[in-house]
Amino acid sequence: MKKTILMLAAFVLLLTGCGAKQTAQNAQTAAPQSAEPFQKLRRAEITVKDYGTIKLELDEGTAPITVANFIKLANDGFYNGLTFHRIMDGFMIQGGDPDGNGTGGAKDKIKGEFAKNGVTNPISHVKGVISMARSNDPDSASSQFFITVADSTFLDGSYAAFGRVTEGMEVAEQIAKDAKPVDNNGTIPPDQQPVIESIVITD
Repeated sequence: MKKTILMLAAFVLLLTGCGAKQTAQNAQTAAPQSAEPFQKLRRAEITVKDYGTIKLELDEGTAPITVANFIKLANDGFYNGLTFHRIMDGFMIQGGDPDGNGTGGAKDKIKGEFAKNGVTNPISHVKGVISMARSNDPDSASSQFFITVADSTFLDGSYAAFGRVTEGMEVAEQIAKDAKPVDNNGTIPPDQQPVIESIVITD
C-alpha cells in the first residue's frame, strides 16, 4: 500500500499562519467528548513503551467496519511493536504503520465511514478522538490511525472517527510534547518513534 500518508498534512499546511496553532493550544484543556453518545461500545488499551497506557472506547454502532478492522488487527497482534511515526504537538499522534514511514498498512483496505463518503458519522474530531488515516482514496484506510491531542473539528466528515480516549490522555499529550519532528509534516526519525508495545481489546 503506497502513499497512505495521512491527508491531514494538507489541512495543516492550509491552516498554518491562519491561527490554527493558537486555536489548537486553546483547545488543549478541552475534555474528550463527542457530538453524540457512543453506542455499542468496545474497549481497547494501547500500551506505549516508556509512556503508559491509553484506554479507549470504540463506537461499534457508529463505525462498525472501522471498529471491526481495528479489533481484528489488534487481536492478531498486528500492532504490537509498531510505532507512532508522525506526531504534531497541538494536533495529533499517528501510528500503526508496519513500515514506520506513513506508506505502509495492513493487507486489507476498508470503506471510509465518514460523511463525504456517504456514511453518517456524528463523532466530532475533538481532543481525545481516535480516527483512521488514509490517502486521497476515501476507501484506502487499513491500519494507520491517529489520536487527536487538540480539537481538530475541521477533519469532521472527511475521516472515520471511531472512538475516544477514556483514560490516559496525558500519555498521548506527553508523546506529542516530547516529539521532535524533522519537518512540518510531523515526521519522526525511526530511532525516536514511540513504540506501541501492544493494543489489547478488553471488552
